[in-house]
Amino acid sequence: MKSIKRYFITGLLIWVPLAITAWVLSLIVRTMDQSLLLLPQTIHPEHLLGIYIPGVGALLTLAVVFLTGLVTANIVGQRLVRFWEALLARIPVVKSIYYSVKQVSDTLFSGSGEAFRKVLLVRYPHPEAWSVAFQTGAPPREIAQHSDDELVSVFIPTAPSPVNGFFFFVRKCDTVELDITVDDALKYIVSMGVVAPALRNPNLLGAAQNE
Repeated sequence: MKSIKRYFITGLLIWVPLAITAWVLSLIVRTMDQSLLLLPQTIHPEHLLGIYIPGVGALLTLAVVFLTGLVTANIVGQRLVRFWEALLARIPVVKSIYYSVKQVSDTLFSGSGEAFRKVLLVRYPHPEAWSVAFQTGAPPREIAQHSDDELVSVFIPTAPSPVNGFFFFVRKCDTVELDITVDDALKYIVSMGVVAPALRNPNLLGAAQNE
C-alpha cells in the first residue's frame, strides 16, 4: 500500500508542474492570439484553412511589438509617439492611467535605475520577523524630509502571489541587502519557502538572523 502511494505521489510530482506550465503557456498564447481580431475575418487562419492554429496571433503580436520598436527608434517615430502622447494628455481619465502605467513600465523595463534590482530583508509584520522585499527606489523629497534617517521605498510581495503585496518606506539602516537575484527571490516567494534561493553570499542572511 505504501508503494502505491509513493508511486502516485511521484507521478503527481511529474505531471503537476507540466500541467500547470502547459496551462499557463496556453493562456498566454490564447491571450496573444486575440491580436488576430485586428485583421479582417477573411484572412484569419481559421477562415483560410478551416482549422484553429494556436500561436499565429502570438507571432503577430511579437511582430507588431518588434515593428513598433523599430519604427519608434528613429526621429520620425519618436515624433509620432510625442504626438500620440500629447493627444492622450488631453483626455483627463486616460491621461492619469496611461502616464501612471508608462512610468512603471519605463522603470521596470529600462536598463538603468534601481527599481526591482535589489532584494532586501525588512522587519515585517513586526520587529521580530523578517520579510523578503524588493527595493523600488528612493522616496521623494516631500517624504524624505520627515525622517532624520535615509529611507528607501520597498515592495513586500505576498505568497504565493507576488503580484500583490505592500508598499512601505523603511529606514535603509534597518534593511539587509541579499546577494540573490530577483528571479530566485520570486521563486522563493511563489513556493512559500520550499524552493530556497542559491545565496552567493550566505553570510548576509546569517548576519541578519543574528541581529
